Amino acid sequence: MTKIEEYDLILRAKDIATILKVSKQRAYEMMEETGFPLIRKGRLKRVQRDSFFQWLDQQEEMSS
Repeated sequence: MTKIEEYDLILRAKDIATILKVSKQRAYEMMEETGFPLIRKGRLKRVQRDSFFQWLDQQEEMSS
């Protein structure tokens, strides 16, 4: 299992797709959802690693 610290500080859609085991297209769709910690820089979409994993933990808590 990969440790959170092993990922880059800034994640891209392909990183999100790999972590969640979804398609890159689905990762882009998730990044547009309300509450997702998206960072936009022009057309680029990124997310800070720690913010992403906090968001992911919140999603798990909400579904429990």
